[in-house]
Amino acid sequence: MSTGRLETFADGVFAIAATLLILDVHADARGHRLAHSLEHAWPQYAAYAVAFLTIGIIWVNHHACFNQIGRSDRRFLFFNVLFLACVAFIPFPTHLVAEHLRDGGLRAAAVAYGVTLVATALGFALVWFYAATGRRLIRPDADQRVVSGISRSYLPGAPTYGAATLVALWSPVASVVLFAVIAGFYVLESSLFGKA
Repeated sequence: MSTGRLETFADGVFAIAATLLILDVHADARGHRLAHSLEHAWPQYAAYAVAFLTIGIIWVNHHACFNQIGRSDRRFLFFNVLFLACVAFIPFPTHLVAEHLRDGGLRAAAVAYGVTLVATALGFALVWFYAATGRRLIRPDADQRVVSGISRSYLPGAPTYGAATLVALWSPVASVVLFAVIAGFYVLESSLFGKA
């Protein structure tokens, strides 16, 4: 089977997940109070920016993977569905973090966000390694150095998000900052790990 329909479906899920993030950004005031309300909403802006960047990075990396994948099978399709279910879930814990950034609920919100990103990283690794192991679904003309570079890039994902999630048990603010730092790191990830 070709991967065209799967890529189209994935693009739709990424687009919807990214769009859902903005629905939680709002200001609840009118008139002269609007400026104060917009200023007070900074946690929503920050959560939106980090989560949008995270989803965008996942989409870019998904595209890079599918440049190396030449075909799919039924198991691969289901692994992608599980992975995309995690991506589609990201707006929910993002909302929790934005809502509770300044109160006692931040610990639970940061853990929920982290668990979601760990599950997403594991799902993405499952998709990639299923395709790449033994070059099962890899294009015959794909450069093995690129395939190996992509494989290396998945190794730090789940452990890094897992560590940031554990930090939330001691300092939820530090955990949220780490999630932002990880997103920034993954902007550079392709150039750092994607080379042979």
